[in-house]
Amino acid sequence: MKLTLKIWKQQDAHSKGKFVTYSLDSISPNCSFLEMLDILNEQLIRKNEEPVAFDHDCREGICGTCSLYINGRPHGPDDAITTCQLHMRKFKDGDTIIIEPWRAKPFPVVKDLIVDRAAFDKIIQEGGYISVNTGGAAEANQILVSKVNAELSMDAAACIGCGACVAACKNASAMLFVSAKVSHFALLPQGKIEAKDRVKKMVAMMDQLGFGNCTNTYACEAECPKLISRSNIARMNREFICAKVS
Repeated sequence: MKLTLKIWKQQDAHSKGKFVTYSLDSISPNCSFLEMLDILNEQLIRKNEEPVAFDHDCREGICGTCSLYINGRPHGPDDAITTCQLHMRKFKDGDTIIIEPWRAKPFPVVKDLIVDRAAFDKIIQEGGYISVNTGGAAEANQILVSKVNAELSMDAAACIGCGACVAACKNASAMLFVSAKVSHFALLPQGKIEAKDRVKKMVAMMDQLGFGNCTNTYACEAECPKLISRSNIARMNREFICAKVS
């Protein structure tokens, strides 16, 4: 496959960025998108040119660090995948591929395609944990959890914090991410004790960091690589209202 890549290059959050065009040849349709970027960087290094900076870690769809905006979609032209799970067979010979970092004020550019997603860590620090001293671990069956709630909680816990929901939202809303973290504990008895403080603190931090309001277009759900349901947003809103009025 012959490809033309238009990649966003930016030295840091305070520098002016621009698209730089690269050409690649003999790319196998079976290689992954990140492997294709590896090939590009190897060629650039051999030419004594600066490689393209992009983030990655596990390359197994678990860590969420491989967050790229590809041809107008978070993680590229496929459903329920991260960028590292995207393969070049999704493109055609001769295609032009536009690659950008996430575009959101709370996610400042570190360099090129890498953004700082520490904002998500700050939200988690506000309440995405259970700190109640419960003593030694009890037998699993002593704390009864309905099958429905257990499955919903595990579905919410599948969120990897990649930020695709923010990138997909025209308001850069983090509602899907925050609601998944709130729902994870709100559905379990272990999370009930701190439930009111948790949702208030996490929502307050989300607003403080500059994330926008929910647009109700549900682009976040459509682009989420882990298929996190928008029903979590409704649950978080109920939790928040109950915490405020009680």
